[in-house]
Amino acid sequence: MVEASLPDGPAAFVANDCRLVPDDRVWLVTGPNMAGKSTFLRQNALIAVLAQIGSYVPAARARIGVVDRLFSRVGAADDLARGRSTFMVEMVETAAILNQSGPRALVILDEIGRGTATFDGLSIAWATVESLHESNRCRALFATHYHELTALADRLAALSCHTMAVKEWKGDVVFLHEVVAGAADRSYGIHVAKLAGLPAAVVARAEEVLNRLENGDQAVTARDLMEDLPLFSAARPVSPSASRAGPSPVEEALAAVNPDELTPRQALETLYALKARLAER
Repeated sequence: MVEASLPDGPAAFVANDCRLVPDDRVWLVTGPNMAGKSTFLRQNALIAVLAQIGSYVPAARARIGVVDRLFSRVGAADDLARGRSTFMVEMVETAAILNQSGPRALVILDEIGRGTATFDGLSIAWATVESLHESNRCRALFATHYHELTALADRLAALSCHTMAVKEWKGDVVFLHEVVAGAADRSYGIHVAKLAGLPAAVVARAEEVLNRLENGDQAVTARDLMEDLPLFSAARPVSPSASRAGPSPVEEALAAVNPDELTPRQALETLYALKARLAER
């Protein structure tokens, strides 16, 4: 058993409980980036390590059985010295976990399968969860962005779904860093990209593409999306007059104006006239 109830702390820290027991020993943790999935996995692994060496643990109450091995697959990095890509490193470490972990092991896995094509990664993550539950029968915290994996809760008796709570407020996302029962309904990746400072045009284009994909437009292909180029003006149709070669009538009228020869009243009248002509286009 691994069970820890964390105490209330200062405002900067959010306490979360973790209870891995025989009939609920695999937690599938979903939620957006920046919400705290990896932190939740790491904190419970550290609590288990501290308990095994007889140290105090940062919890109001803890009951932790023997953990004979602790396995972690967290982060993403390649191994240039051995000629291994990031995905290869991930697979080698996952293989070690599946080949060596037993019922007394504690396993934390963070976003298995993200380093390859979507369906390949989803398939590997799906099979890994099934193996941890059925073959290794270990205690595990499995963080993922593959929301399809939550369907396993209906088939695997000792697996439950948990998610990182978030709130949407006036178009922005507030990360509560709280682990709650259930599954995430979306990843909020574009919101995180916006927080990171991606240009507004890139964010707007990403939202447009996402909406097309999420609205069930199964016919959308890469070729369809590329036909929308130029990239950041795809959502704004170009009027026939804008595609004509040479200056527009408004531009010609503006070029003929000599500001130094106009009185303030004439300048104002000229401005209104140009605005009216622009509205007629």
